[in-house]
Amino acid sequence: MQRFGLVGFPLGHSYSKEFFQKKFKELKLKDHSYELFEMEYLKEFSALWLTNTDLIGVNVTVPHKEKVVRFLDHQDLSVIKVGAANVIMKRNGKLHGYNTDYPAFKESLKNWIGNFKGEALILGSGGSSKAVAVALEELKIDSYQVSRRKTKGDYTYDQLYKQPDILKRFHLIINATPLGMFPNSDSLPSIPYKHLTKKHHLFDLVYNPKETAFMRKGKEFGAKTKNGFEMLHLQAERAWEIWKGKY
Repeated sequence: MQRFGLVGFPLGHSYSKEFFQKKFKELKLKDHSYELFEMEYLKEFSALWLTNTDLIGVNVTVPHKEKVVRFLDHQDLSVIKVGAANVIMKRNGKLHGYNTDYPAFKESLKNWIGNFKGEALILGSGGSSKAVAVALEELKIDSYQVSRRKTKGDYTYDQLYKQPDILKRFHLIINATPLGMFPNSDSLPSIPYKHLTKKHHLFDLVYNPKETAFMRKGKEFGAKTKNGFEMLHLQAERAWEIWKGKY
């Protein structure tokens, strides 16, 4: 049996298992399985590989993308660039880490808005936001981060309310937080949505539900929106290529 899986907490929102089970069925890979390894703390991570000797690779999701890097024996250039890993493969007893989030976001954004001219605002300061920042840098889009604390970003959420011109300046806003993710579908980033216009583009990395509260609120003020479902598929396909030795 060749086993794969997803590490994170919580995992009730994830489509990864459904995605890979469908792929295994389409490819008639009866000896492949995909499991959810829900763990709140990474102290269980090393034991996962010791107790599951046929485990070939895992995806990593929130909140572990940054902290899991310390367990890696080898970091792909993508991990070095981002400082976070979302795909791990065991090769010759060593754990190799990759980041497929940033090329997936980069491709999905280009598919949506082409060659964007302007600046971007990234909501959040975790592993996903770092992947977004690297992708935007490669696309030559200047980006700035918003966090609850000034020490973690360029702006705070409080600043967005006190200085509405900030939101008027950025016509591309990316939600790289888990806010709005199922089952907490009513939550959304705290920004002054009334300052959004038809010129704004809102990209939400969350893909479950398909239309998040962030997207709905943006639409009320004319903003164009996109969710993270295409990005999910793109990063998952790249993960599969890694696990099958094609990357």
